[in-house]
Amino acid sequence: MKTKHRPLNRIKKIVALTLLCIGGMGLNAQDAQKAKALLDEVYEKVTTYDNIYVDFKYTLENTDANTKSETRGDVTILGDKYKANVFGSTQLYDGNKVYTIVPDNEEVTIEDKSEDDNTVTPSKMLTFYRKGHTYSWDILQNVQGRKVQYVKLVPIDTNTEINSILLGIDAQTKHIYKLIETGKNGTKTTITVNSFKTNQPLSKSFFTFDEAKYKSDGYYIIRN
Repeated sequence: MKTKHRPLNRIKKIVALTLLCIGGMGLNAQDAQKAKALLDEVYEKVTTYDNIYVDFKYTLENTDANTKSETRGDVTILGDKYKANVFGSTQLYDGNKVYTIVPDNEEVTIEDKSEDDNTVTPSKMLTFYRKGHTYSWDILQNVQGRKVQYVKLVPIDTNTEINSILLGIDAQTKHIYKLIETGKNGTKTTITVNSFKTNQPLSKSFFTFDEAKYKSDGYYIIRN
């Protein structure tokens, strides 16, 4: 088994934030109502699709540490199932198990999905803002002729590592265009949607993990 390794929690973090793509004190009730109404429109729009494909850019930066990294990835979602590709690795959830496939290591990690996992299902993605956050109407940006309205979410739980989340929503399509998560440690994680496609033709085996194939290719199978 090769020793080069991308931490699984970092891959899970990106997957969780990508699936989300789909505040504060003293905010007036009208702002909160407008923000909730817009997020409800996003929810209603996305639930009409059979499946969703998103190509995205992921950026992680910390100005205090003077660090910045970027990568690109994609995720396909069908119901609670998904397949995400990022950092040269693939994470697959077939509705039962989570498979993280790392070609650099020639290994596959198989895990049970639990409620405490970082894995976020589409239903959580679409409803996470309905509890546990305060939310408010934020800035409106013009992005190459596209109007992007931001909604700010602030966790009610003061023990969380997240300071705030900004969701940028395309005012016309009601699709999430950008997610900006700011941590209390000064780290900012940004996911920008490059392409958003719906109702794509998918094979019946698209979300099926072929363990025999990977074993024959010499992959090391880890079961957690």
